[in-house]
Amino acid sequence: MKCSVFIATSVDGFIAKNDGNVDWLHTAGNLEADMGEHADMGMTEYMASVDCMIIGRKCMEMISSMNLTAEQWPYGDTRIIVLSNTLKYAPDNIKDKVELYSGDLNTLISRLETEGHRHAYIDGGTTIQAFINLQLINEMTITRAPVLLGEGIALFGKTFKDIKLEQAQAIAYPNGFVQEKYRVNYL
Repeated sequence: MKCSVFIATSVDGFIAKNDGNVDWLHTAGNLEADMGEHADMGMTEYMASVDCMIIGRKCMEMISSMNLTAEQWPYGDTRIIVLSNTLKYAPDNIKDKVELYSGDLNTLISRLETEGHRHAYIDGGTTIQAFINLQLINEMTITRAPVLLGEGIALFGKTFKDIKLEQAQAIAYPNGFVQEKYRVNYL
């Protein structure tokens, strides 16, 4: 089963401020730029390629805090599994859109594959780090917002070994964001 990442960071590699705030994503770059057909920087196309999402508890809490209407919900009917060892229930406003999982990640991937899933979107800093260290991430798309935060929650932390990124592709968008795409090689 393919597991991939599609995430935004600051140029200095942070996915959120220390308090989890990501408001800087909405103010970074040239807000007046004509993005044309690239307004979502590939998110719609990416979401069409995945059939399930695996996210961390903090990521779920951030999504829940946005109080998105049905029209604003960006994930369609994609199955969303939330990793948490502490939660028993999802927040009321998204409880019908997510399911909780606690346990071994390799077992989860095997189960999803057996159920017919072929491509999982992995999101959330701790979750991405865990999947990388289990050598489960196959591909990463990282969109760098033109802002330096100086500190915050880093996308990457300690890895068990060096990880080679290959087949690099990059797109510079009119708003100043730069999107990088890599295949991950653990050999």
